[in-house]
Amino acid sequence: MPTDLPTERTVRKTGTLELDPTGEGIAIDETARLIASNKVEGTAVYDREGKHLGAVYNFMVDKVTGQVAYAVLAFGGFLGLGENHHPLPWKALTYSTELGGYVVDIDPGNLAGAPSHGPGEDAFADPNYRGKIEDYYGVRAPTL
Repeated sequence: MPTDLPTERTVRKTGTLELDPTGEGIAIDETARLIASNKVEGTAVYDREGKHLGAVYNFMVDKVTGQVAYAVLAFGGFLGLGENHHPLPWKALTYSTELGGYVVDIDPGNLAGAPSHGPGEDAFADPNYRGKIEDYYGVRAPTL
């Protein structure tokens, strides 16, 4: 699914912290290509047919690479009761400008059987949890 995002332009010399003198300063909320983490949280997530599945609860950033590894989808429940959190590999999400949210090419039935945890649970404290997610979705992240 195309995102229709503009191409980035070089704003500074590589390896410097020089600001773009023609720019509007440092973005703290959103630009054409960047978005603040607090604006991603709560963004709707849809299946490939455009059916609303849930919303991004938060996302997990790899401390070493600085890359987003997983988006944690809040799925099911009502007003937060009975809600489950499903970590999805970040690469599985595509932003749709038409829907104003992320699209995942995952059947809702498969999502229901995916590794999940409840609100307030720290599933990532289990060193095997990441492997369960990667095995379920057929994605293996490189290890150091």
